[in-house]
Amino acid sequence: MSTARDVAAELLAALARRGWTLAVAESLTGGLVTATLVEVPGASAVLRGGVVAYATDLKGTMLGVDAGLLAERGAVDPDVARAMASGARSRLGADVGLATTGVAGPDPQGGHPPGTVHVAVATPRTVRVRTLDLQGDRAAVRAAACAGALALALDVLADGT
Repeated sequence: MSTARDVAAELLAALARRGWTLAVAESLTGGLVTATLVEVPGASAVLRGGVVAYATDLKGTMLGVDAGLLAERGAVDPDVARAMASGARSRLGADVGLATTGVAGPDPQGGHPPGTVHVAVATPRTVRVRTLDLQGDRAAVRAAACAGALALALDVLADGT
């Protein structure tokens, strides 16, 4: 079984082959995706940076997520994940943006149970979102969300988009 670090290494290599850079926007993962990427030697050739926008208002001010969308649906929403990925891509000047938002637990948030996670990837050609229903404690949900975000990005690149 591949670890998140293995998937991160594959993702960074795939991006490097294309000459593309990566930016990350994180909420519930709190920097875990970016930390997993920087564990890979040579990550600096591809990774532009990461933004931890944990507070809902920062998703708007730092990543350009529409305030109306946040007010209407809250931070735990697939369209918010999509906007975060696009915002990371544009605000950090990268070819690809990757985002995580959701509920790590232990308590529900905005009517969403713990383990509700949305991950998104934005490339020059597409934006794709995947919704995950994760089980486990807070640490397990965060780790699985990280792995899920990295896997989605690798899948999108493998599809050629």
